[in-house]
Amino acid sequence: MLKIKNWIRQEREGMEILLRCVPATVVTLFVVSVICMNLLANKTLLQLDWIALDGGILISWLSFMCMDVITKHFGPKASNRISVLASLINLLTCLIFYVASAIPSNAGDYSAFNGILGGTWFILLGSTIAFLASAMINNGLNWSLGKAFRKDPDGKLAYAVRTYVSTFVGQFLDNFMFSIIVFVFFAPIFWDGFCWTPIQCAMCALTGAVAELIMEVIFSPIGYRITTKWRQNAVGKEYLEYIGKGKL
Repeated sequence: MLKIKNWIRQEREGMEILLRCVPATVVTLFVVSVICMNLLANKTLLQLDWIALDGGILISWLSFMCMDVITKHFGPKASNRISVLASLINLLTCLIFYVASAIPSNAGDYSAFNGILGGTWFILLGSTIAFLASAMINNGLNWSLGKAFRKDPDGKLAYAVRTYVSTFVGQFLDNFMFSIIVFVFFAPIFWDGFCWTPIQCAMCALTGAVAELIMEVIFSPIGYRITTKWRQNAVGKEYLEYIGKGKL
């Protein structure tokens, strides 16, 4: 029991220090992108025999770019912490949306509004599980790849390789797990037989990963400049010193 209490105290202390150190803009963009992914995933943009895409593909690249930036500067555990925080805020937002959609109103027809904000529980379940699992894999892989560049760990090549590879793998797993959970297991039961095939899920995951990798390639120079500026300005010094003492 004492070990559990010490662990909880240490985790709380570490999170408090981390939130003081990570620039608010990156955390805000990360949280907003996670919330938007959850909403956009309700719409299927394209469905063919061999491919299917949902609206989450339009914003998920931003979530992974933010994770890559945080992982590069603060480490994978810090990025995992922020990912869990974003998921909790998303769950709270969904709860508020649901309550708002359930409150009756005689001011007009809000059926479409309520349908969107009310959400679907299995989409929320699928997106949360897929996001958290893929986030931790992405962050761990990103950090491990970075260690391979011992001569120039802060160079452009090192940043490009670690972000491109981890983003592709993470995005593929995120898309695939979400598609399988939502469109293979739950959709046929709750959406009158509507479903995706496993092939569509795999192609959705692959196509989405490629599309999001392209977005990562386009915007990675921004992420690289951010991490370079953070390093030059000693951003997050308090947290980095804290983990340097072996407290996290």
